[in-house]
Amino acid sequence: MSLDVSRAEPHPQEARQLLEDARTSRLAQLRALEESGHSADDHLLSAQRTAMRRVLEEIEAALARIEDGTYGTCLGCARPVPAERLEILPYTRYCVGCRRLAD
Repeated sequence: MSLDVSRAEPHPQEARQLLEDARTSRLAQLRALEESGHSADDHLLSAQRTAMRRVLEEIEAALARIEDGTYGTCLGCARPVPAERLEILPYTRYCVGCRRLAD
């Protein structure tokens, strides 16, 4: 499913579906990492699990923004995040310009 890139703002139902799909995928990946049987001391796997949990938190935050009506609005400049960016990274909080400033 993709967002209609001709619109400035994403349709909440499409965005919700993208986020739910991303959440399902990340949960499956996290489960696979946790069931891999590798040592908890494996730094690479530990970093992957941490990153996966961070993305899941971002997805949950994006779902909350859909509910409160702020999804698709950049937290840095308050302008709409381009639909193309939301399609690629549906849980993003920032437009590209503001993301660069945050890094």
